[in-house]
Amino acid sequence: MRPLRQSRPVLLSLAIIAGCIMQSSAAEAAETRDIVVAGGCFWCVESDFESVRGVKEAVSGYTGGTTENPTYKEVGRGGTGHYEAVKITYDSGEIDRARLYDLFFRSIDPTDAGGQFCDRGESYATAIFVSNPEERAAAEKAKAEAEAELGQKIVTPILDAKTFYDAEDYHQDYYKGDNLVLSRFGPIKQSDAYKRYREGCRRDERVKELWGNNAPFVSH
Repeated sequence: MRPLRQSRPVLLSLAIIAGCIMQSSAAEAAETRDIVVAGGCFWCVESDFESVRGVKEAVSGYTGGTTENPTYKEVGRGGTGHYEAVKITYDSGEIDRARLYDLFFRSIDPTDAGGQFCDRGESYATAIFVSNPEERAAAEKAKAEAEAELGQKIVTPILDAKTFYDAEDYHQDYYKGDNLVLSRFGPIKQSDAYKRYREGCRRDERVKELWGNNAPFVSH
């Protein structure tokens, strides 16, 4: 029996090494990846997706157009071709792009080609920007499934990705900012201004009207 006792530490060491190798392989398989979507006001899209488990960061920005390093005023004025968009960085070991696209469609009004909710114009239109065939296939599948569920034509296009430009610093994490901003109610915190804007724009109301209990970011 002595040889067996002596072999136990060796077997335990091998088991630990094998476990470490498996964990390392799993860590390598799970990558940090990005998707880029446009869903109207980028504050709202950023707020929604930063609440999703597996999402590491959501950055507001501009993409789809031709103007280099556009400003918020330039994009809002029109003529740049840019959308207000959000780059969503996620851990593929916790969530996949297919699920993110599903959530995206159910967080917007994909039947509206003229903007989103109270925000009108080309910069507020919806879109998904894809960088490779795998992203396009996942986006097309999510779009087809959302259209079948909704029973209405979805006009959100799936476009080839272009350069993504980060929006100005004051737009990032606007929904939870403590800075004071001027409003018709006087100076109020950014976070409060955001809540009043979202409610006044009827975003959640319209999304719930369209998607009912399948609207992921709306209280039921």
